[in-house]
Amino acid sequence: MRTVVRAAQLLTAQRAIEDPFVVVEDGAVTEIGQADAASLPNGEVLDFPGATILPALFDVHIHGSAGHDIMEATPQALATIGGFLARHGVGAYLATTVSADMDMTLRSLEGLALEMRRPQLGAQPVGIHLEGPFLSPHKRGAHPERLLQKPSVKLLNQMWQAAEGQVRLLTIAPELPGADETIARAVELGIRVSLGHSNATLAEARKGVQLGAASATHTFNAMRTFDHREPGLVGEVLTNDGLFAELICDGLHVEPTAVRIYWKMKGRERGILITDAMSAAGMPDGPYKLGELDVRVEGGVCLIEENTLAGSTLTLDTGLRNFAAFTGAALAEVMPLATRNPARMLGLDDKIGDIAAGRSADFVILSPERTVIQTFLRGAPQIAA
Repeated sequence: MRTVVRAAQLLTAQRAIEDPFVVVEDGAVTEIGQADAASLPNGEVLDFPGATILPALFDVHIHGSAGHDIMEATPQALATIGGFLARHGVGAYLATTVSADMDMTLRSLEGLALEMRRPQLGAQPVGIHLEGPFLSPHKRGAHPERLLQKPSVKLLNQMWQAAEGQVRLLTIAPELPGADETIARAVELGIRVSLGHSNATLAEARKGVQLGAASATHTFNAMRTFDHREPGLVGEVLTNDGLFAELICDGLHVEPTAVRIYWKMKGRERGILITDAMSAAGMPDGPYKLGELDVRVEGGVCLIEENTLAGSTLTLDTGLRNFAAFTGAALAEVMPLATRNPARMLGLDDKIGDIAAGRSADFVILSPERTVIQTFLRGAPQIAA
């Protein structure tokens, strides 16, 4: 069956097209054109007046949503999370773990690997992000100190094997004993390394980059505070033009002025928007779990102990909308931070983060107010948010 999708504008990684059409057949894009430059192809026409088509979003740091935690690693959990994400414009994500008892971690990784071999409804988990256990106890955030581990090649190999090689991203504090060897092993395995939950000095952060780190985990959060005499990891993140950097743009984790600094320093080539969302995303206030951790949600804010932030309830479409508002940048400028850049960081940009003939038909329709009207994944319309 051939479907022709029309809108007011289409944004790809390379260009913007006014009055576009996208032809979808058998789950793939077969043609992109401009309605006033050629006759409209035959097929069922789906018209979205005033709307913008852009590539489906890609969240590389998410712990759960809609009442389910990634660590559950069950068919029901992933199906529910995938459906929720699709309704918010997300086509792909990294299933992100949290520091836990190692037996639980290995069971979760085995379950995730099993589910990732099966066809999934909604957004697709295209790999695993290990956020923990190789984190600094001084910048642990919501990760319980008793569950943290010193970086270890042996432990990384165990997790890699349990995940059947599906680990694509590893967050690690580069200053910890054993981090050098663990980073080197991750790079050898083809895992991208992200520096985070770290009290690293500038020199220690730079060494982590020299060893092969490609990104930074939720910039500003769970990092040594920037100081003009010791800039620490934040200083390296903001000044290293080759380093990608995540950002949680909910207006809570990072104040809008700091968001604008980040935008000036990382720009449209190296910035990556994430949610760091947990199971409470899309749910009412109340008690929830983040791995083994008890989290209370008050006014949409995820908290543990004496008001320490523990993830978020953010959705990526809202994060993108916030980022454009905080920076004053055009949607075409900031869109790569939630589409192409995470794919580039992971080496998946030949499959994810763009709209082009021959690719899977994964794209989202945004209203003039930048809310999700409809998401198409593998050519099939999902239920709108």
